[in-house]
Amino acid sequence: MAHHPLMALRAELDRQRLTGFVVPHTDEYQNEYLPPCAERLAWLTGFTGSAGTAIVFRHKAAVFVDGRYTLQVAEQVDETSFLLHNSGETPPHEWLSRHATSADRIGYDPWLHTPQELERFQKASDRAGAQLVPCSPNPIDHVWHDRPQKPVGLIKPHLPVFSGQSSQSKRETLVRKFSEDRIDAAIISAPDSIAWLLNIRGSDVPHTPLPLCQAILYATGRVALFVDQKKISPGLQAHLGPDISLAPPEEFEPALQQLGKDGNRVLCDPAKTNSWVFSILTRGGAHLIHSDDPCALPKACKNPVEITGAYAAHQRDGVAMCQFLAWLAREASKGHVTELEAAEYLDACRRKQAMWEDCSFPTISGAGSNGAIVHYHSTPETNRHLEPGTLYLVDSGGQYLDGTTDITRTLAIGCPSDEQRDRYTRVLQGHIALATARFPEGTTGSQLDALARAPLWAQGLDYDHGTGHGVGSFLGVHEGPQRIAKTANAVALKPGMIVSNEPGYYKTGAYGIRLENLVVVVKDESIKAFTRPFLAFDTLTVVPFERALIVTEVLSLKEREWVDTYHARVWKCLQSEVDTDTRAWLEQVTQPMT
Repeated sequence: MAHHPLMALRAELDRQRLTGFVVPHTDEYQNEYLPPCAERLAWLTGFTGSAGTAIVFRHKAAVFVDGRYTLQVAEQVDETSFLLHNSGETPPHEWLSRHATSADRIGYDPWLHTPQELERFQKASDRAGAQLVPCSPNPIDHVWHDRPQKPVGLIKPHLPVFSGQSSQSKRETLVRKFSEDRIDAAIISAPDSIAWLLNIRGSDVPHTPLPLCQAILYATGRVALFVDQKKISPGLQAHLGPDISLAPPEEFEPALQQLGKDGNRVLCDPAKTNSWVFSILTRGGAHLIHSDDPCALPKACKNPVEITGAYAAHQRDGVAMCQFLAWLAREASKGHVTELEAAEYLDACRRKQAMWEDCSFPTISGAGSNGAIVHYHSTPETNRHLEPGTLYLVDSGGQYLDGTTDITRTLAIGCPSDEQRDRYTRVLQGHIALATARFPEGTTGSQLDALARAPLWAQGLDYDHGTGHGVGSFLGVHEGPQRIAKTANAVALKPGMIVSNEPGYYKTGAYGIRLENLVVVVKDESIKAFTRPFLAFDTLTVVPFERALIVTEVLSLKEREWVDTYHARVWKCLQSEVDTDTRAWLEQVTQPMT
């Protein structure tokens, strides 16, 4: 059957005298999680994952996703209309250079691509002799007739009791650096950076309290915020103070042109700001300084108030998780609980916690073979029962006013197999290796990644995703610039950074295992460092591991001690916070292993 959105898009491309079009999964702010009006890739292809790209030509079209989504894309996308590719093996720009011809005019939306990405597509088009053409407006928007409205979620103050530092003090620190580098202004287009800088939170995007808007930070410390007036809550201007001016979005372009007219030196992050902004500034005559978003690193290094908040949020989150796990221990073995019911119960446990605002992403609740799909989302069609003899993987998190959480546990329903127990134990060993790592200042996440994989590698096993991502403070559950992954990352881990520790193992068609805690980078006082300061991780998450899946004999004495110490801490932290039924379960599952 023909895919109607695809036919409609092809007709529109013909009308615009284009032979191809690139459709990324993003919006003009380069968000990972999008408001419904920006879900163009899902509208076109049916694929609903958080990362991917489509390229459409007259007679062929392809969808590219990374290793997390290869199973999901095969289920959601019509393979008679689209070729499916793993972007790790076939990057979209390489496919483009092989399939484009010198007769092709390939469109792209300059609001949806950063200069970094665009450069790759430009080189690919040049190799094929094709033309890359900016389109305005986006051809999809022309033919997507029931496209949702742009969101107008209210923007609210993020109070000092949670932020720990005034916006003025953040801006003073940033502009001090501006004067050293002779920078007149910086374009801040990442919504989480704007939220952090101005101590505000929004409600434009599901699960992440982002205000969708653009900002210019001037060397004077003044900020021009370009935002739909409908989003301004009462009292917001008073919270922002006199140095923050509010202007409607249509004044953004003239403000950029003015920066050019005045011959200003303007900092722009080529990995985060869209190419439309770059072209307006360049045409206007501004001197562009290509540099990292100045908010990214200070935002990643949480201050003491944010860290205290993170511990408190994780304690309440632990209460919700333990209530859910105790319920599951009672109910799951009866064989009547489904993935969707389990997710609903867990979400309800979280909602009862103080300062809870939202889930930090839709709960991943995967039973049996569904657990092997890394970013699986249960639907009425795929919803499975948690059956005895299977594993159940649940990855979830909460947005609290004082912190963002993200945790994965894998549970045995009934009696697990020897293979399942062995694999779980290897993943746990990797988790412990990372949790106990000590490393000199200046170490990057990519240098630590192999620690979490080594116990799996020793058995000829591996997993296809990163080991750790940064996490915001009542902000994005995925936050840069640091991460722990095989791919090279130049950002050193610094005290105050929060990252996930989540090795896994997936057997397609059978089961998935992932064990995720959040950790915070701290100064390591426990060893005498002779050359430079050493750092370590402190675990924030307080939720027990699945005892039925641990093969005690495989663990070393030190690893067993780590599990026992961790469980003792979980018990101490939560025993007086949970209800009687949960407390009885918690006491049992946190007993020492010996």
